[in-house]
Amino acid sequence: MNKEEMDCQVQSGSTFTKGLVIGALLGAAAALLYAPKPGRELRSDLSEKLSAATDKSKEVAAVVGEKATDLAKNVTEKTTDLAKTVSESAGTIFNSAKEASADVAEDVKRASDDVMNEAKQS
Repeated sequence: MNKEEMDCQVQSGSTFTKGLVIGALLGAAAALLYAPKPGRELRSDLSEKLSAATDKSKEVAAVVGEKATDLAKNVTEKTTDLAKTVSESAGTIFNSAKEASADVAEDVKRASDDVMNEAKQS
């Protein structure tokens, strides 16, 4: 790769899509403005197109809002489940470590008692 190829970032699909939509809107606006219609008809057409675009964007915003809410609920549920699992695992590990340390302490005490008994006997 040469320097120019490395410096130019590859555009993502969303960037391309945004450019395509903006270009289409600009092309539609230019077509309406240069169409041979009287001013009243042109204003009426522009108003209708703007109304349709507004309605469509409200629909898209509602769908996006619903999906975002669903995603937030899923993330919250999974996070809660994960926290519960981690908490339970930590409790189990703590109890196991506590029991193991108690067993080791008991073994050390027995060993030290045995050593003291042997020392007294000798």
